[in-house]
Amino acid sequence: MSVTRTYTVTVVSTGSGNKYFIDGVQQDTLYLAESGTYRFDQSDSSNNTHPLRFSTTSDGTHSGGTEYTTGVTTNGTPGSSGAYTEITVATDAPTLYYYCTNHSGMGGTANTPAADTWGALGWSSNLWGTNEEFVVGWGAKAWNDGEWG
Repeated sequence: MSVTRTYTVTVVSTGSGNKYFIDGVQQDTLYLAESGTYRFDQSDSSNNTHPLRFSTTSDGTHSGGTEYTTGVTTNGTPGSSGAYTEITVATDAPTLYYYCTNHSGMGGTANTPAADTWGALGWSSNLWGTNEEFVVGWGAKAWNDGEWG
């Protein structure tokens, strides 16, 4: 399967310790749609000693959880060229949390909406979503169930 999206991961030392920045956003809440494949590029040197992994528990193994490995692959050593963690999200996957295996408090939440949720995957994925009602507003009127009103 081709990669649905690649995220660039950097680690920044903040006033409250090291934190993952995902595409430049500190501990960003992510939406990883079922059946989508997401690559977390950890080749930036700031990732040295900060392997990104997933868990069903916030802060992963640091909070008594276990590493979530379904559909997860890793490559290389964080902080080195070509290093990444990749996940193909399983159907009915639980809410996930990304975390650093070596240090607590660095990660964030990765919600896992169904692949048929409108906008969950890109148009090229051929999954258009489900929508029971189509409403377009214009001024004080809207088209709803085939009638203006």
